[in-house]
Amino acid sequence: MDLAIQADDVRAAAERIRPLARRTPVFTSAGFDGEAGVRAFFKCENFQRGGAFKIRGASNLILSLSEDALARGIVTYSSGNHAQAVAIAAQHVGSRATIVMPEDAPRSKMEATRSRGATIVTYNRFTDSREEIASRILAETGGTLVPPFDHPMIMAGQGTAALELIEEAGPLDALIAPVGGGGLLSGCATIAKAIDPAIRVFGAEPEGANDTFLSMQAGEPVTVAHPETIADGLRAPRPGQLTFPVLHKLVERVALVSDGEIRSAVKFLLLRLKILVEPSGAVPAAAVLFRKLPAGIRTIGVVLSGGNVDFEELAKY
Repeated sequence: MDLAIQADDVRAAAERIRPLARRTPVFTSAGFDGEAGVRAFFKCENFQRGGAFKIRGASNLILSLSEDALARGIVTYSSGNHAQAVAIAAQHVGSRATIVMPEDAPRSKMEATRSRGATIVTYNRFTDSREEIASRILAETGGTLVPPFDHPMIMAGQGTAALELIEEAGPLDALIAPVGGGGLLSGCATIAKAIDPAIRVFGAEPEGANDTFLSMQAGEPVTVAHPETIADGLRAPRPGQLTFPVLHKLVERVALVSDGEIRSAVKFLLLRLKILVEPSGAVPAAAVLFRKLPAGIRTIGVVLSGGNVDFEELAKY
């Protein structure tokens, strides 16, 4: 079976997204290394435009659209970070963005999305289908869907995070990234394995949203109805049809972490590295910190995928 993307797609994306996506820093922490027993290199996408890695995939797709397509508008669905990324990229090219967001999305993400000129349509994620709502909007407007993860251009764009990380950190024994729908992890795995076939690639997922973990065990996509976790960006109920074959072929294992372990990782990163990382972004750090990966790894790249978190929620940690 041919996979949706190849390494050259990630390299092409790196060139295309330069006008919008920042080259984020790579941090290290002796304190974290001591606790985790590995040498960790953190790709800090919390410093990315829009506060998360999502601008990489969104801009890769939107910057490839024709003027006619842009004139008809852009539509997506997202709990927050992808929504902001689409709004930023649409504003950059002068296109109208309509975002379908759950009514319980973090307020900070909703406000940031609206501030970029996007129109927000809310829904109840327990009773409504965001895909059906988006389909109705697309039928009315003739716009272009920019999905959160299950699209080759999105996957390739997200993979540029790992490309930059490896370019800066050098050879690594392993790479780990959070996994929701699989866009980020599939893109990262594609380029990492192309650069170094021996690198071990892992995903990290909350225990309460473990659809990719179960899918990897089953060998096919598995749905988890109404996943519950503080990592709101990882609540996709099922890995993508395009992302899953990449994950199944290139990812060694998906590590699971509890909400308590995620909170501890958020606190550790804030207090020891002095960086604010949202729960979804801290999931891979939690997996490394609490030693959920196999023994024998000496160096590991850790993608901290975003830093958008409500202050009120952070105060509870």
